[in-house]
Order: sequence, then structure tokens, then C-alpha cells
Amino acid sequence: MEIKKSPKADLEKGKGLNFLLGLVVALAVVYVSLEYRTYDRTEAYARDKVDIADMEETILINEDQPEPEQPEPEQPQQQEVQLPEEFKVVDNTQKVEKITLVSADESRPLPPPAPVAPVKVVEEEETIHEVVENPAEFPGGDAALNKWLSKNLVYPEQAVEMGIQGRVIVRFVVERDGSVTQAVVVKGIDPALDKEALRVIQAMPKWKPGMQQGRAVRVRATQPVLFRLQ
Repeated sequence: MEIKKSPKADLEKGKGLNFLLGLVVALAVVYVSLEYRTYDRTEAYARDKVDIADMEETILINEDQPEPEQPEPEQPQQQEVQLPEEFKVVDNTQKVEKITLVSADESRPLPPPAPVAPVKVVEEEETIHEVVENPAEFPGGDAALNKWLSKNLVYPEQAVEMGIQGRVIVRFVVERDGSVTQAVVVKGIDPALDKEALRVIQAMPKWKPGMQQGRAVRVRATQPVLFRLQ
């Protein structure tokens, strides 16, 4: 039986052309790959070479050029201190006159001390007490005092004719010896009655003086004098 082949199914047709095309493509790929690697190595080598050359040149330049000298800091000029003549340094062999320093206060005479005003001391004996431990008392007490006033009181005729009566209050001081002084009317009713009240109070006998801390003192007292018509 004769085998018949279709011209379209013939595999040998175009075999040489396909081989050539594949070979060209393979060569192209190999060439491109080689060119890429060579470029990378060349560029890296050139970059490294340039960097090393620059570093060596920099090092050589730095070694050849001397370091610039830094200016020394200026020291502040010390000002010469002018000492007064009293404090100048002299040779030990030279005689120096001693200078006596006198303060301004010592050179002036001191003013005389101001006169001290005498301090007036109020003596305890001159103090008039209002309240004491033992008050001043009429000899015999209040009953004896009222009896004595009634016996020695003289009613003014003018006041009797006018019918004036009332109470006059008199204040006085009982001294350390019991005598009565500084009698004054603190509440009056009539000039004639006030005058008679002062007279009878000043005429009283000595009182028993007031006592403070075991000694006699001056005491102020008040006594009413009653004027009554019968």
C-alpha cells in the first residue's frame, strides 16, 4: 500500500529556516547577556578606580600642605595700679616715716553731751487712791458720823424762809494722818446750803486713814449732807 503524504503535513519543509532563526535568536541572547555583564564590571571598576585616585590625591595634598598656625589668644594687658604714696614699696634700707592715720571723727572735738532732763518721779505718797484694802473711816463709823453732822450742821435762815431743803454731796480726800482736805461740792441745791455743807465737812475731826499693803495712804471719799426742815 502506498503511503500518501499531504503537502501541509510535511515536517521536513522549512526545517533549515527554522534552525537558522533559532540559532540567530540564541546568539542574540548570548551577545546581549555578555555585553550587559561587561558594562557592569567596567563601570564598577572605573568608579572604584576614580574613588581610590581621589582619596590618594587628597591624602597627598593634606600631607604636603602644612597646617595653618592658629593665632595665640591675646592676653589682657594688666593695668598698672597706681598706689598712693603711703603704700608704695621702697627699699628695705631706706627709712620710711610712719604715717598716723586719724579718722575724721577723731579729728573733730566731740560735742558736749546733751543735758538730760530730770525725770519727775511721782512719789507713791502723792497718789490718791479711789479703792484700797481698808477704806478710810470716821471715828465710830457711819452712825457716829451722821450724829456728828446733825449736831454741828447749821441750817441757813434764808433757806429756811424759802423752804429749801435737800441733799448736798461733797467729795474730799482723807490724808495719811486722817485729816480732811480738798473738799468740793459735786452736787448742790442752793449756794447757802452748799457753803454750809463744805464748812461742816472741813470741820470734821480726823478720820481713820485708809490702809494699802499695811501702810496708810491718801484716799478719796464722798459724803452726802442732808438738809431737812422739821
